[in-house]
Amino acid sequence: MSSENGTGGGGADGAPPEQLAFIRESVRKAKEPRAKPRTWRGAALAPTLPVARVLVDKGVLHLDRYFDYAVPAELDADAQPGVRVRVRFGAGRHRVREGRREGGGLIDGFLIERLPESDYSGPLAALAQVVSPEPVLGPELLGLARAVADRYAGSLADVLQLAVPPRSARAEQRPSPAPLPLPPAPEAGSWARYERGAAFLEALAAGNAPRAVWNALPGPQWSEELARAVAATLASGRGALVVLPDGRAVARVDAALTALLGEGRHAVLTADAGPEKRYREWLAVRRGSVRAVLGTRAAMFAPVQDLGLVALWDDGDDSHSEQHAPQPHAREVLLLRAAQDRCAFLLGGFSCTVEAAQLVESGWARPIVAVRDQVRAAAPLVRTVGDADLARDEAARAARLPTLAWQVAREGLRHGPVLVQVPRRGYVPRMACAQCREPARCRHCAGPLEARDGAAGAGSLWCGWCGREETAWHCPECGSFRLRAQVVGARRTAEELGRAFPAVPVRTSGREHVLDTVPETPALVVSTPGAEPVAEGGYAAALLLDGWAMLGRPDLRAEEDALRRWIAAAALVRPQSAGGTVAVVAEPTARPVQALVRWDPVGHAVRELAERAELGFPPVSRMAAVSAPGPVLAEFLGAVELPREAEVLGPVPLPVTAPGRPRRPGAPPPGEHWERALIRVPPGSGAALAAALKAAQAARMARGGGEAVRVRIDPPDIG
Repeated sequence: MSSENGTGGGGADGAPPEQLAFIRESVRKAKEPRAKPRTWRGAALAPTLPVARVLVDKGVLHLDRYFDYAVPAELDADAQPGVRVRVRFGAGRHRVREGRREGGGLIDGFLIERLPESDYSGPLAALAQVVSPEPVLGPELLGLARAVADRYAGSLADVLQLAVPPRSARAEQRPSPAPLPLPPAPEAGSWARYERGAAFLEALAAGNAPRAVWNALPGPQWSEELARAVAATLASGRGALVVLPDGRAVARVDAALTALLGEGRHAVLTADAGPEKRYREWLAVRRGSVRAVLGTRAAMFAPVQDLGLVALWDDGDDSHSEQHAPQPHAREVLLLRAAQDRCAFLLGGFSCTVEAAQLVESGWARPIVAVRDQVRAAAPLVRTVGDADLARDEAARAARLPTLAWQVAREGLRHGPVLVQVPRRGYVPRMACAQCREPARCRHCAGPLEARDGAAGAGSLWCGWCGREETAWHCPECGSFRLRAQVVGARRTAEELGRAFPAVPVRTSGREHVLDTVPETPALVVSTPGAEPVAEGGYAAALLLDGWAMLGRPDLRAEEDALRRWIAAAALVRPQSAGGTVAVVAEPTARPVQALVRWDPVGHAVRELAERAELGFPPVSRMAAVSAPGPVLAEFLGAVELPREAEVLGPVPLPVTAPGRPRRPGAPPPGEHWERALIRVPPGSGAALAAALKAAQAARMARGGGEAVRVRIDPPDIG
């Protein structure tokens, strides 16, 4: 209080201190005044529920909340929860005239709910427009989007940008077809090849919610098996959602489901369909006309009514990781949906990721696998070419086509096409023991060791995670002090094969031109990983060249990813009983190679999970990557209130992107020097880590924090 209001212990009217304190406490407990909704135009308000709670489409963390607006009477009928609206945003208290807020730019948003009164004490601006009376944001989708935003330290508006497709007025005007009657429950079919396979279908058809990790047998039957799982769910009167890595996989399951149930039973949501068709299909799902959805990663948010099954194929594929903020992964989104909707969950693939193994190890899901006799009957013969074989075959090593691989290709070309898988360009080598090939890792954080000056000696190694220098490295497995850089993949494979087999046509499938299918006539099909076309009747043989280029990537998932890509290619080859043979050029003693020979991806994933648990690697721990220019990153790390058990690794410099060169997602702007820090927390602290990073980002944005700081939860590539 100032001296003008009195002196001593009394108040303005000489009241004793006790009475003044009582008055202050009464004021604090008094109910806050409610604002009467008034519009800046003075228009009449809606007679009931005149307040609209709106999520504005700003996508910035410090505005990640709802804002109240008044509902004019003329918009009362259309302004229902879930519709798209436009509002004026940005007008502060200095733009209030005669009790009415004016000004502010028009911005899109979603109407979340209608209320009788507002908590805001000032005048409310009015809804400017109801863009469409079509309700596109239901409570289930809103709850899922909020859960995803919280998990990935992102904003709700950014998640809804991924979840709700852009509007097409023409698509909204067309009515959706009437729902078809329930189909009958399908037979088990090829699901009978698996232990618990038939029981899984029966549980779906009975309306239960089983959770399973499915290790599919090689061959083309996987698409039909997914279709039968969808059909069994539809037979129970519930909906189904299947997310696949690319359009080619979607087309195969689409054909299988159409053959099983006929037209009109499911919707296909892919970017290739075009915005109008995709929105029309999405509306059919939202309106309940269709209860089954197939699609790529954007379909993970599809508003399927009465959801009974979520399924994901090949969760290790990079395309399941969204590149737009907040960069969620389809597997984690579907896990959230399975928990939120209490529905069945199916994670399938030819291989097995460490995350899938963790779901089984924790007891959350049950495994669906085939007995070894079935595996041996369906898998091709796998032969290996290691360093010892190459040392005795110098000419073939120089030509990058060992004699064994050449013999396998020649024999396979007598009976059909031969697949040749080569690594992509740009695979960066990492350091490993020259004797036993064990990857060189940091003694402090177990991150990958790199030779920044390009030397392969052990005297100039640096950790790619925490940045510590290692001057006395030795291999913990064999004790050797010698290091080597891993092999880089071939670039001239197609030309060399053309010279080796001059009378055989050579087809290529890669980033620029991806083939879907190839005929069963003899041909060499050269493909990068993930772009392998399907051969009619299966490939007679496959060559997996330059295996160390894939095993030697500076990535925690290098071995897991190499095995997944090898098995995906080998699964396209005919069974061993039909002469199918696979030759892999990699050291036979490497664990992924042994897992490929035995066709045991599950065992490899279980061992990898045990090692990561011992070292504190994801998915046992949770990680976040924070990158920015050096001073900005240091300021951010000093301001964020991390959980007590958090461990900060780094920062370390990121590679500088050359101007004019293509930039990888998440890489620094061209020519800028950025650094990255990894933050690791133990199990159970992931939510606290995400909340702390989100709060720090929001506070920084509210202050107008200058240069960007990029935060990514669960980064797919941590070195």
